[in-house]
Amino acid sequence: MNGATRLPLVAPFVGERFAAVDRLGALLAPPYDVITPPQRTTLACNPENIVHLILPRGEPNPYTAAARTLAQWRDRGVVLPDERPALTVVQQTFANPDGRERVRTGLIGGIAAEAFALGRVKPHERTHAGPKEDRLALARATRAMFEALLLFARDQSGALQGLLHSVAEREPDARAELDDGTLALWKVDGRLSEKISMSAGQGSLYIGDGHHRYETAIQYRVENPKAARFPALIVPLNDPGVTVLPTHRLIFGGPLDSEKVVSDIRKRFQIRELSNVHEGEQELALLEERGTACVLLLPGLRALALLLKPRQHLDQLLATTDAVVGALDVARLDQVLVAPLVAAAGPSARVGYSARVQEVVTQVAEGTASAGLLLNPTKLAQVLAVADAGQTMPQKSTYFMPKVPSGIVGMDYDK
Repeated sequence: MNGATRLPLVAPFVGERFAAVDRLGALLAPPYDVITPPQRTTLACNPENIVHLILPRGEPNPYTAAARTLAQWRDRGVVLPDERPALTVVQQTFANPDGRERVRTGLIGGIAAEAFALGRVKPHERTHAGPKEDRLALARATRAMFEALLLFARDQSGALQGLLHSVAEREPDARAELDDGTLALWKVDGRLSEKISMSAGQGSLYIGDGHHRYETAIQYRVENPKAARFPALIVPLNDPGVTVLPTHRLIFGGPLDSEKVVSDIRKRFQIRELSNVHEGEQELALLEERGTACVLLLPGLRALALLLKPRQHLDQLLATTDAVVGALDVARLDQVLVAPLVAAAGPSARVGYSARVQEVVTQVAEGTASAGLLLNPTKLAQVLAVADAGQTMPQKSTYFMPKVPSGIVGMDYDK
């Protein structure tokens, strides 16, 4: 695909939407890969919730069941096609972990499904075969996509942000109450949609959430030329609601010898014992500017604030030789702290992940986890630097919030 024939990066598309906008909140769901089994059970109690398409169940083939459900919904008018190509401006109001309310505004458009080598869409994570096989099987069966990826645009001029906010000044076409906040939607077509698309696609876009789905879209396009685009929410990086949380670590395995653990980590870390676990987040914020830091939770909820000592020779320990990745707190801590803890927890030990501090605290307090590690968030500038360098970050290095609800607008690849 050369420059003369390359598709515009962003374009309006003829979408499919739930007809019942008055009860939209009951029809949407989080992205498939963050839905827990109990949460899926709850969502599935509504026979028209999007979970029946994005995380289908059914015998003998769940993907065939999803296709059958989608066909029934179309026949009954549960979902309806747009009359003409459009974008969807999406405004999400949510609360940070500290309780402060924030607002994030972006647009859902059709993104060209093209190889990363072209440089217009940049990843920061390595993908795995299993999730891609799952999403590809779903795309083949349904010939549709109802999940929007999360992408970021640099928008250095602020033009895109200005266009989105001008749309958001009018009364929304739909509203929804969700578990993690509220949602307001505006459908934009005609010349304004073309103007917004051009602004959104001026520079490279950076994947926040959805690396597996992006690579699936590229592969599916080879099989189905009509699948030249996929839906994605594009958010300007200068939007005040852009939020990156850390993904904390949990060590599952056998019991740890706390005294030996402390003795071993003292070789590399300055250690301060906290009076209680609730000091952890505050201590992390204080240490953030001083270097690579974390809070280690040990059995009995013993909490230790750790700061990596200066002049540590980490080259041989780090799995990457790239300086951009090697400078990340999460890359350093995974190698010099998490890996030894896993080894100490026995041959069957494994690492778990959570963006919720309280979940980490609870798992350690109840003895479900052998230890927990609270991290500072990876800075957004670091995520961009890794992507621009063509590198990938360690698994679960970021947690962008809020998640993009599935089911806002779908793309029918048979249209």
